Amino acid sequence: MPLYKTIKPNPVTTVYVWKIEESYQELMQEIRLNQRSLDRINGMKSELHQRGFLSVRHLLKIAGYTDFDLYYNNYGKPLLKDGMHISITHSYNFSAIIVSSSEVGIDIEKNREKITNIQDKFVNTEYDSLSDEDLVKQLTVVWGAKESMYKIYPHGGLSFKNHIAINPFLFADRKSEGRVQFEDWYRKYTIYFDFFREGFTLVYALPL
Repeated sequence: MPLYKTIKPNPVTTVYVWKIEESYQELMQEIRLNQRSLDRINGMKSELHQRGFLSVRHLLKIAGYTDFDLYYNNYGKPLLKDGMHISITHSYNFSAIIVSSSEVGIDIEKNREKITNIQDKFVNTEYDSLSDEDLVKQLTVVWGAKESMYKIYPHGGLSFKNHIAINPFLFADRKSEGRVQFEDWYRKYTIYFDFFREGFTLVYALPL
């Protein structure tokens, strides 16, 4: 069972990371899916997406939940029936969830050069400052931070560029601060990030 990493940033929050090494058939073992999930996974054309979906259900099991404890609001935000907060992410051969009594968000991304081609779509130079460190990794942290904060917002409709911001950071700090400001919603968050040797960046947001 390739539980890659467990992180506990505070007493009420846990991050679980899975490295996806199993086949689809192996991941289907010992997992029960509700009808909604069965319909979703049967509709996926990519086995990579299917395996990511199933690995998240294994992480739920480790966290003490089942697929039947998970549901979604009208904007696709995942929720747990016991009132705990959850956020979910998967990218290629990694998946992760964060479970907390506070509102939280998480994202994992593969570090890819092509992110430099779209930085003007999500980096606001008035609010987001970049340093002289590796640009691809910096942009991946910025994207992951904004994606994490976006996932916390319950209503949808946010602009990464105009409504979500992250403060300057250095890789050695492994943290920063961010904020979401849209209409009557204004929240600040602590942003944590970590780099995996496999070339992935994990980012998660907790209330400040």
